Amino acid sequence: MKKKMLMLCVMFLPTMSAMAWKGEVTIETPNMQMLLHADEGQDLRMSYFGAKTASLQELRDAGADLNFSALPAFGTVDMIHLPAIQVQHANGDQNLELTVENLEQKDEVKARTYIFTLKDKLQPITVKLCYKAYREVDIIETWTEISHQEKKAITLKRYDSGHLTIRRSDVWLTHLHGDWAAETDVTQEPLTRGLQVIRNSDGARNAHLDAPEVMLSLDGEPQEQTGRTIGAALCWSGNYEIRINTTDKNHHHLYAGIDPHASDYVLEPKKVFETPHLALSYSEEGMGGISRNFHRWARTCGMLHRGMQTGDILLNSWEGLYFDINEERMLKMMDDISQLGGELFVMDDGWFGDKYQRNNDSSTLGDWVVDKKKLPGGLKALVEAAREKGIKFGIWIEPEAVNTKSELFEKHPEWALQTKGRELKLGRGGTQLVLDMTNPAVQDFAFKIVDDLLSNYPEIAYIKWDANASIQNVGSLYLPMAKQSNLYVDYHLGLLKVLKHIREKYPNVVIQDCASGGGRANYGLLPYFDEFWVSDNTDALQRVYIQWGTSLFFPANAMAAHINHCPYWNTGGRVIPVKFRCDVAMSGRLGIELQPKDMTGEERSQVETCFKDYKEIRNIVQAGDLYRLVSPYNRKGVAALMYMKEQKGALFVYKTANYYNQPIPRIRLAGLAPDKTYILTEKNVRVGQKPCNLSGKQFSGKYLMSVGIEVPLWEDYASRVFELR
Repeated sequence: MKKKMLMLCVMFLPTMSAMAWKGEVTIETPNMQMLLHADEGQDLRMSYFGAKTASLQELRDAGADLNFSALPAFGTVDMIHLPAIQVQHANGDQNLELTVENLEQKDEVKARTYIFTLKDKLQPITVKLCYKAYREVDIIETWTEISHQEKKAITLKRYDSGHLTIRRSDVWLTHLHGDWAAETDVTQEPLTRGLQVIRNSDGARNAHLDAPEVMLSLDGEPQEQTGRTIGAALCWSGNYEIRINTTDKNHHHLYAGIDPHASDYVLEPKKVFETPHLALSYSEEGMGGISRNFHRWARTCGMLHRGMQTGDILLNSWEGLYFDINEERMLKMMDDISQLGGELFVMDDGWFGDKYQRNNDSSTLGDWVVDKKKLPGGLKALVEAAREKGIKFGIWIEPEAVNTKSELFEKHPEWALQTKGRELKLGRGGTQLVLDMTNPAVQDFAFKIVDDLLSNYPEIAYIKWDANASIQNVGSLYLPMAKQSNLYVDYHLGLLKVLKHIREKYPNVVIQDCASGGGRANYGLLPYFDEFWVSDNTDALQRVYIQWGTSLFFPANAMAAHINHCPYWNTGGRVIPVKFRCDVAMSGRLGIELQPKDMTGEERSQVETCFKDYKEIRNIVQAGDLYRLVSPYNRKGVAALMYMKEQKGALFVYKTANYYNQPIPRIRLAGLAPDKTYILTEKNVRVGQKPCNLSGKQFSGKYLMSVGIEVPLWEDYASRVFELR
């Protein structure tokens, strides 16, 4: 006999609308759906997540198990299943029994949000479980909002953003593991019995070792263009934990949220704690379908501040000069990037300091005043010079850090994270500390760094915001001792306050998110930034792999990809031809990271050609749909990818290994109209050579996708770029 379904009332608020719901709800995007229901006196249950084909009745008739909580709570789930939420009430009680009280529906232009209000049966605690479904993109965000009316503070012991139940079969997990200078290595493995945990505990950055995004392939080993696939990305910049629990029963359980280790969160009465949003997607077009869903969401739904706009071709001074900055060198580098056809010059580290000069990484962070010995004309002279040369000007800062050797630390030692009485643990350069972003005074200071630069020099078009330190001193002199465990969370909430303030006042300045490379490539910060510095490793061969992994979740106009100098120190002095270096960088937001005056004539000519041709395909690359064709991880010695936008395409093919009698796979394209004819034109042709035999040839879309083309890749580090029209 069926259980009586609970009739839920609907609240009427100015931003809300009523919806008729008799215990069941269907949440939909263009191609996927989520089904939820609640029985009388029970918690909310998630019955289904996948393609838009199911109904609750069909699931019942097919014998599906519908008895899984949407938000398993400690005290109501059995020991087989893990809780997604656990609190300790003011009286010591650790249990939650959450039942649905009502449902609200909020309609926006791009999305519809469903807000389920859950109340504990005994204690005055409220958990709002939210689902935001986008109207034109296959993404559903989920999160919770926790509040209470208890007389004293409660402690949040675990507070996941979301939970998803997946029918057990031949399910494979794809996740991104790495390190500094070797980020986003693609790792794929079948889900077996037991608990799989992916987490990061750096404190300040969360994407160097393991990234807060995963894919689950439901039909066996992951494929690019086919197969039912789920993608999940936690929109958070701090410590996180993703768990997949596979029992001997028939399901996998996915949980994602802030890492609760050392982060018991003390929540005062009447305060609301909102967990980070967890973005979920489903596609039957394999990993590529999930990637395109996330890329469209990023560009069109405000997850990427740049949106659909494309980024400028720039020269960054770092790998060309490091700290050895002076006015003469800056002006010469501006001349060089302008003559090469670039559009922006960025002055990196080493430009600031008064009492302490910034000549290495051991001093001066926090003292954001121009070093007049290095730059006698100040920033004004540089900004004016950039304008005269027809380019834009950008600058590097690191607002969240301080050196013990600095005027700021001498004046405000209490602004650094620390525990009173304990010896300071020092980071980069033997002197670096992280500032206490939980402190409103520090937040004001960080905002003022940007505000002073942009109000005094409004022509600054670009800021590189760096974060080069982990949280090693886990203590705050601002937070009371009873709330020290709030530090890891409140640090990032403070950072978000600063970034929101900056964007409210300066919405148009381009800001790059850098954190010792790709340490902050996440959707928690991307709404406030225009791009990531993907890695401090600019070696083109390794960048093929790093950018491939990053592309699983992030679009090309968010990935800064720079042409580097050779021999390259980061990979043991490896020498890679300039043509290959250019072609790899052209598949993201193109830039250059070297000393132009040291370039050979061949390098200079190739880079000029690269810049010119990139401008012709930039909109396709940075705003188009990505199709990954041949993975470098497949050990075929080749990598191939392409972008499509309005029946125009850009194809990139790289030779990643070279040996005698090597079979080169035929490259089959994707995303084309089968009945249309496409012309291939080779771009960035190697200096002194003619375009290859494919250039100028016409093929039907069906032929290119079904049969493919033989791309000539003869020599070591061969590469080709084609435009399709």
